[in-house]
Amino acid sequence: MIEYPGSCYCASIGFRYRTATPPQDWSIRACQCRFCVAHDALSTSDPGGELEFAADIDGDLQRFRFGLRTADFLLCRNCGVYIGAVIDAEAGRFGIINTHALDTIPDNVAAVAPITYDSENTPDRVERREQRWTPVATVPW
Repeated sequence: MIEYPGSCYCASIGFRYRTATPPQDWSIRACQCRFCVAHDALSTSDPGGELEFAADIDGDLQRFRFGLRTADFLLCRNCGVYIGAVIDAEAGRFGIINTHALDTIPDNVAAVAPITYDSENTPDRVERREQRWTPVATVPW
């Protein structure tokens, strides 16, 4: 697996995304919900990978829930950057990263696919995330 570190602008919160999938094969999703559009979020995940989140200073990590309230969206209280999201589900803890928060964005990263999840109900959303998001090994809370 290759590790891809990322962080917010001020480096107070971050992640380590590990995947064996080459960047040209990543699934890059541009969710069309108001939150993701406002943050220009481009999300990716790998069910066979591993993800760790970190926060250097207590209080810099802001967890935000909206919509169906099934996941914590992670933002920096200092610089406002959205770095990813985490869901705690029966099958475990899973997450995604915002590729804009990668320390170095690979040159050959896959094309972006606009997507909407408006028709999902809560059980469907949780099931999709359990199947498609990356297992999370560490969170700072």
